[in-house]
Amino acid sequence: MLKIEDLNLGFSDAENYKRRENKDLLNHLFLRTPSLEKLCSPSTTFLVGEKGTGKTAYAVYMSNSSYGDNVSSLRYIRETEYQKFITLKNEKHLDLSDYSSIWKVIIYLLLSEQIYQSEGKEGLFKRFSKFQALHDAIQEYYFHAFSPEIIHALQFVRESKIVAELLSKHAKVKGEQTETIAFSESRFQTNLLYIQKNFEQAISSLKLEKSHILFIDGIDIRPSTIPFEEYLDCIKGLANAVWEINNDFFPSIRDSKGRLRAVLLVRPDIFSLLGLQNQNTKIRDNSVLLDWSTDYKAHRSSDLFSVTDQILKHQQKEAKKLNIGDSWDYYFPFDTPNLMTQFEKPSSFVSFLRFALYRPRDIVTMLSMLQETFVKTSQDKNRSFSQDDFEQSTFRRNYADYLIGEVKDQLAFYYGDDEYENFLKFFEFLDGKNKFTYEEYIKAFEDHQNYLSQVNDKTPRFMATPPDFLQFLYDLNVISFIERTEEGKTHIHWCFRERTYSNISPKVKLGETYEIFYGMSKALNTGKKLYRGKA
Repeated sequence: MLKIEDLNLGFSDAENYKRRENKDLLNHLFLRTPSLEKLCSPSTTFLVGEKGTGKTAYAVYMSNSSYGDNVSSLRYIRETEYQKFITLKNEKHLDLSDYSSIWKVIIYLLLSEQIYQSEGKEGLFKRFSKFQALHDAIQEYYFHAFSPEIIHALQFVRESKIVAELLSKHAKVKGEQTETIAFSESRFQTNLLYIQKNFEQAISSLKLEKSHILFIDGIDIRPSTIPFEEYLDCIKGLANAVWEINNDFFPSIRDSKGRLRAVLLVRPDIFSLLGLQNQNTKIRDNSVLLDWSTDYKAHRSSDLFSVTDQILKHQQKEAKKLNIGDSWDYYFPFDTPNLMTQFEKPSSFVSFLRFALYRPRDIVTMLSMLQETFVKTSQDKNRSFSQDDFEQSTFRRNYADYLIGEVKDQLAFYYGDDEYENFLKFFEFLDGKNKFTYEEYIKAFEDHQNYLSQVNDKTPRFMATPPDFLQFLYDLNVISFIERTEEGKTHIHWCFRERTYSNISPKVKLGETYEIFYGMSKALNTGKKLYRGKA
C-alpha cells in the first residue's frame, strides 16, 4: 500500500476533472450509481443536489465519456453572461418570455455544433440540406472559429439582424427558402423567432446515430455584481426554456435513433424558486435527486463508503485484488468511540459521517486535510491514521472553516457580505450552547435583534421572524431539531437527510430542542458555555 503522503485524493471541485490530464483520474474514481442510469433517461431534465453532492462530477463524467451511447458536453454560466443578459434586457426591453426564447436559441446553437463535431464531419449532413445551411450560416458568422461557450452563443443572439440575414441567405443558396426577407434592428423579437424556427426546422430534419445531452452548470452562483431579481429572471427563463424544448420540441422529432436533451444542474433551494408548474411532479418524474444518505449500521454497504474506498483503492498496485473496504481499513484501522453498535470491521468511517453532511465533497475534504496535517506533523510516515489524527484541533478547526465557507457560498446566492456577518453574529447570543431549547433560541434571537438596533444595522431578510430564521438555519443544515418518541428515544431530523423526491423542502418543527451541526461548532464558537457581561 502507498504511504499516506503519496496518496492522490483527487479534487474537491469536480470542474478540475474537465482538464485533459485529469480525465483518466475521474474515470478511476467515479462510482456508477443508479443515479447515473436515471440521468441517461430521456425524461430527465434536472440534476438536483446540494452543494458538494456531485452534480458537476456526474456531468463531467458524462462529458468525458460516451456513457450509455450519449455524446455529452458541459457548459458553464459565468458572471459575464449574466451581465450581457441584463444589458440585452435593457437594450431590447425584454420580459421573462423573451429570456426563455434567447435561451432556446443558445441551447440549439450549442447542441447543433456538438452534433456537427461528433456526427457531421464525414459528410453525413449532405443529405440534410436544412442543417447544412444552418451550419454554413453559423460558420460564416463566426469566421469558421466558433467556440462552444455560452458567452459566444449569447453574442450570436444579440446580433439577431445579422444572424437572421445569414440564415436567410444560406437557406436560399440551399434551396430551402425562395422569398427574400427583410430584417430590422428594431424588431429583435421577430428576428429571434425567425432564428429559433430555423434551428428547429434544421434539427428536426436530422436522423442522428447517437443521443446528445447538453449539461448547463453554474446557476448556483450569483455574482455579487448582479442584483438578485435580475439573476432570478435569467435562470427562470433558462429553466423554462430547458423544460419546454425537452418536452415540446425534442420529443416531436421523428425517425431519429439519437435523441436530444438539455439538463440543468441546480440546488434544491434554487429549484423551488424557478416558478415551474407542477414542481412536485417535475422533481419526481423529470429529475435526478442526488442522495448519499446512509446510517451508521449499514454504512459499509453505502455508495458514500464505496466511492471513498475507491479513492484509496484505485492507485494501489494490488488494486484488482482488493475488496471493497480493504483500502479504507488499511488507512483507518481504528474504531469510532461512543458507538452503540459493534462492527466486525473498523468503524472509523462513522467518525467521518458524524462530521459530514453525507456529501462526497465533505469526505474528500476531510481526507485531504488529514493528509496535509499528517505530512506536516507526523514523526512516523509509515503508519496509518489514528483516532488522534481525527481529533487533532488543527484539523477540526480547518474542517469547520471549510463547512462555514460552504454555508457562505450558499448564502451568497441570496445575500451580501454584511448579511453573512450578521448571520455569524447570531451565534454569539447562544452563549456557547451547541444544543438549545426553543425558548433559548427565542431569547438569542431577541438579543440579536436588540444588537442590530443598537448598531443601526438592518435586519436581514432571512431574520424577519424567529420561525423564518429557524427554517433558514435548518435549510442550511446548520441545525437539526430533536424529537422524543413515546418510548423516550431521540429522533434527530436533519434537512439533508429528510429531503426526498416527495419532500424537496423539509420543514423545521417549532417548540423542540435544536442542535448545531458538530462539524461547524468550532467555527461558530459553540460547544463551550460562555457568559456575557462583566467578568
